Amino acid sequence: MGDSSASYIHMVHHLIEECLVFNMSKEECMEALSKHANIKPVITSTVWKELEKENKEFFEAYTRKRAERATVMETRERLQNLLSNSIIKDAKE
Repeated sequence: MGDSSASYIHMVHHLIEECLVFNMSKEECMEALSKHANIKPVITSTVWKELEKENKEFFEAYTRKRAERATVMETRERLQNLLSNSIIKDAKE
């Protein structure tokens, strides 16, 4: 049993790394693995937490970058809305 459970954990670890490549949060990863790989969220969460412990600096930087990207995306969205509203307003005048 030890070998197969180690193999299962290794597979979950690998799938989490794939989620990281796609810039997913822990919650998004848990949902994706549950939906697409039939892995219980508690398993994903546990493996994720262990990875965070083992790679503290990486996850701190990853979390910072995700927050920065979210801020950039929100700013872009606001600018697009402003521009769209301005164009619509100008077209009506």
